[in-house]
Amino acid sequence: MEDWAEIRRLHRSEGMPIKAIARRLGISKNTVKRALAADEPPKYRRAGKGSIVDVAEPVIRELLAEFPDMPATVIAERIGWERSMTVLKDRVRLLRPQYQPADPASRTAYQPGELAQCDLWFPPAKVAVGAGQQTSPPVLVMVSGYSRWMMARMLPSRAAGDLFAGMWALLRTLGAAPRTLVWDNEGAIGQWRGGRPQLTAEASAFRGTLGIAIVQCRPADPEAKGLVERANGYLETSFLPGRSFTSPADFNAQLDQWLAHRANVRHHRRLECRPADRIVADRAAMVALPPVDPVVGWRTATRLARDHYVRVASNDYSVHPSVIGRLVEVVADLEQVRVTCGGQQVAAHRRCWAVHQTITDPAHANAAAAMRRTRLQTVRPPAGTEVEQRRLTDYDTLLGLDTATDVEGVA
Repeated sequence: MEDWAEIRRLHRSEGMPIKAIARRLGISKNTVKRALAADEPPKYRRAGKGSIVDVAEPVIRELLAEFPDMPATVIAERIGWERSMTVLKDRVRLLRPQYQPADPASRTAYQPGELAQCDLWFPPAKVAVGAGQQTSPPVLVMVSGYSRWMMARMLPSRAAGDLFAGMWALLRTLGAAPRTLVWDNEGAIGQWRGGRPQLTAEASAFRGTLGIAIVQCRPADPEAKGLVERANGYLETSFLPGRSFTSPADFNAQLDQWLAHRANVRHHRRLECRPADRIVADRAAMVALPPVDPVVGWRTATRLARDHYVRVASNDYSVHPSVIGRLVEVVADLEQVRVTCGGQQVAAHRRCWAVHQTITDPAHANAAAAMRRTRLQTVRPPAGTEVEQRRLTDYDTLLGLDTATDVEGVA
């Protein structure tokens, strides 16, 4: 290598003739001529010794020409191969692309504000949710297509009330809504029927209020939302290891910090920049949030029973007993459960993430006990009406029984 470079320098820079170069470097003139004729540095190339598969290659080509997808093990059986399978598989792997049709992968490009992919991630970690229970609640993950900006939040459940409340919380934090949200066939979003996607009533109301579209992927097509699928894997391999969580609030606090200081400021290899560098242009092209919040969360109206409790997601919450028998409206979001009657609030509880629990406000229990005592004190005593006491002979006469005759007959 050094002789080749020196020969070319002496000839091109110094203008030395071939004979002088050969005499100065102590090499033959033919070596100098070959070095000047070569356009690239010399490389050592050892002649190939051939392979034991070379003899069988014509037969392998015939089989691949007719059956391009034939496995190497079947090819070995057809040609009677009894040698090493490794060399045969390597040769088949080298020859197969020549007989298979080209299948180029399309690179998907997204415009600013175009869409965001959504999915539920179930972390393989237990989180204490209260009442001695530990579960793995779902985490709503959203990834913007243009900027790869990632948003996530743990939810109490995957029910429609919690799912759309979580989506609205993330979009409100973002400050805008992508023009399209891409979902799989999550039960709260919709399902495919008769070869066509059909959104649920809650999904239609949500997208109508925001003025956006919700696209459902076809069943068994995870590649259609590969961005969020890779984000789920990134959460599992980068965020989760080495962490412990004392509550869902602690999980969301750690997750928000990781998203702000790691996920959204890292250098993205595909984009050759950070998601934080693109989010401004991405947000500017999104749809502005509506002036009125969409109807999300749990909303029910019921007549309050005598036990003065209402149920939200398998948990019972107490209500002030003063409105027993009246129509109350129950509204629950990700944080609180509120009950109103005639526009007046009659109950407010923190949302319980555990299941099958009874949450009682001490004020409601004391009010119910006081109302029961008052009712017992106001009950009127029984009236002192005199009741006539009749003789037994009156009943005998009424039934037509002659007592004297019966006694003589017995005697």
